[in-house]
Amino acid sequence: MIYAYAHINITNPASIAAYREKAGAALSKHGGALVTATPEATNLEGPLAVPSLAVLLSFPDKAAALAWINDPELASVHELRRGAGESSVILLG
Repeated sequence: MIYAYAHINITNPASIAAYREKAGAALSKHGGALVTATPEATNLEGPLAVPSLAVLLSFPDKAAALAWINDPELASVHELRRGAGESSVILLG
């Protein structure tokens, strides 16, 4: 199991709403799943600003996570997330 952290600052609520409708199917295509998502993250230490949405995703392995983010059939889904505001996705492992 491997995890990915998405740090999203939402400036376009309509785009994130559209993303939420498609994200589950996009994740499951590559064995991924939503672990948790919250608009109430707390910075315990360091200068990193708390995002308006913090998300933790799980994947069976690194290859599955890379397949999810690089899948050309999912490009429009990822574009919805990117269009929602500033977005970073970090693979933890």
